[in-house]
Amino acid sequence: DNAMDGGAQQSSLREPPGPGGAEQQGVPGEWDGGEGPPEVKRSQPLFIHSSSRQLLEEEPRASSLPSIPNPFPELCSPSNSPILSSPALGQGPPREGASHVVKVFGEDGACRSLEASAGTTARQLCETLVRRTRALQDHSWALVELHQHLALGEPPARRGMARHWAPPGHPAEPCSPAERCLEDHESVVEVQSSWPPGADSRFVFRKNFAKYELFKSNASLFPEVMVSSCLEANKSMAHSELIQNFLNSGSCPEVQGFLQLREAGRKVWKRFYFSLRRSGLYYSTKGTSKDPRHLQYFADLTESNIYYVTQGKKHYGTPTEFGFCIKPYKVRSGVKGLKLLCSEDEQSRSCWMAAFRLFKYGMQLYRNYQQAQARLSQPPWIGPTPLRSVSDNALVAMDFSGCTGRVIENPSEVLTVALEEAQAWRKKTTHRYSLPAACQSSPLSTAIHCTQPWFHGRISREDTQQLIGRQGLVDGVFLVRESQRNPKGFVLSLCHLQRVKHYLILPSEEEGRLYFTMDDGQTRFADLIQLVEFHQINRGILPCKLRHYCTCVAL
Repeated sequence: DNAMDGGAQQSSLREPPGPGGAEQQGVPGEWDGGEGPPEVKRSQPLFIHSSSRQLLEEEPRASSLPSIPNPFPELCSPSNSPILSSPALGQGPPREGASHVVKVFGEDGACRSLEASAGTTARQLCETLVRRTRALQDHSWALVELHQHLALGEPPARRGMARHWAPPGHPAEPCSPAERCLEDHESVVEVQSSWPPGADSRFVFRKNFAKYELFKSNASLFPEVMVSSCLEANKSMAHSELIQNFLNSGSCPEVQGFLQLREAGRKVWKRFYFSLRRSGLYYSTKGTSKDPRHLQYFADLTESNIYYVTQGKKHYGTPTEFGFCIKPYKVRSGVKGLKLLCSEDEQSRSCWMAAFRLFKYGMQLYRNYQQAQARLSQPPWIGPTPLRSVSDNALVAMDFSGCTGRVIENPSEVLTVALEEAQAWRKKTTHRYSLPAACQSSPLSTAIHCTQPWFHGRISREDTQQLIGRQGLVDGVFLVRESQRNPKGFVLSLCHLQRVKHYLILPSEEEGRLYFTMDDGQTRFADLIQLVEFHQINRGILPCKLRHYCTCVAL
């Protein structure tokens, strides 16, 4: 009390503040409605401001104290990291020249923190992770932006949480995730800074074989009924010609088709006819009419990102499982501006997604592909040179019967060489079967496949389809797993025409020799490695050759 009285007496000796002086000091004047001016002055002595200054003085004093050594420095970010310094993530563009902490997750949930500058691209970060994980260098590694929830579901009162609201007595279900693959030239720090504070978003490092599949000559991503140039010309167009039309800024290609639309805040899905052009995405209010009077502007390409939506049928009530979302850059959180769409099948969804990327990035996307192809011709960072190229275009038929090898260009001669190679393979297999039975029944021959990257052990059929779907629904993507129904059998899961098919591999024993087969013993293999290597060269009973194996690296 004496201290307060002393402070009040000191304040009363000072010159009274002018008009608005109390508000300038940050304390409202005459807040109690009293009539005594001296009491009002005594209610706001300088003692309060001096105490606040004392707190500010104690703050640097506390920071000047000797710091305690941190036993886990790898779990902390640098002092100039956007996680600890201002501006924080989601509160402004990244500072030039400053280092930032980027957390990357693997498909097994493990996390690794990397220090990156503001100009670090997704390709540079992937190359760093490839070197650290000692993985095989190729252009299929990608950085995926994964959002556990995009605030698309109901109810609005719980959209900011990581789980949907559920009635009493029912467990809450996780929100449906949405993801997109970052392009090689995109800045990782810039993408991370666009996330709202506290968002359940992350980067995932994994394979994506479909990233540059649209530039392959044998790709069939664009059905003729969905491309306007093919309809107007009334003829089929080569895939390379279609890509050139998309990349040529002077041409006006258009992707069109029906999509199911559900706007934010509504539960009813409606079927509209959409048209994707360079100027944006439109939908018709009158059937399939493309008259300017009936076209409504729907989304901007240059100011939006497009995401795959998984499990949309369960959480959002989509008519099919082939949903995707358009999210404008300016939308940080909430549902305003988000647009959820649904296609009829996977082929049409892939067509919309590929056209969206071509219209948005144009020649930059093709330059990324060219740079990725050029990196394949360079020697790898670490590890031996791969024995076989992952591209079918690099496989040529050669004749080594003479002193020097020569490339066989005659198609009929190529077929003859292939038949001779198949016969030599059968002789090799017969020789392996002629080994003593003790070698055939050794534990090494029956378990050596466990060391291969394409073997995933005991995973379910549903997890297999999700894994192949995440790494790209491209012809030839495969993995081998243990069978859940047959305890001694295995399953070869293969993607063909954007669908995952499963082939049972059964072990059998004849005259003391163990072999594996997929066609009731007509074609026999000594182990699973021989089976996979054979079908990487020959199609056999499969619809296509084995091209890319699904793999998960540990960060």
